[in-house]
Amino acid sequence: MQIAISPQPVVSLIAGILIFIFPKLLNYIVAIYLIVIGILGLIR
Repeated sequence: MQIAISPQPVVSLIAGILIFIFPKLLNYIVAIYLIVIGILGLIR
């Protein structure tokens, strides 16, 4: 039995936690999140 973890929800969860802990980093976290999701979308 294999458990497949999709990368997008994991990235979203990490970004959400970082925004919660460091609200001043919101702009950077959102920008990095969008770049990562874009790259993952292009790879698939």
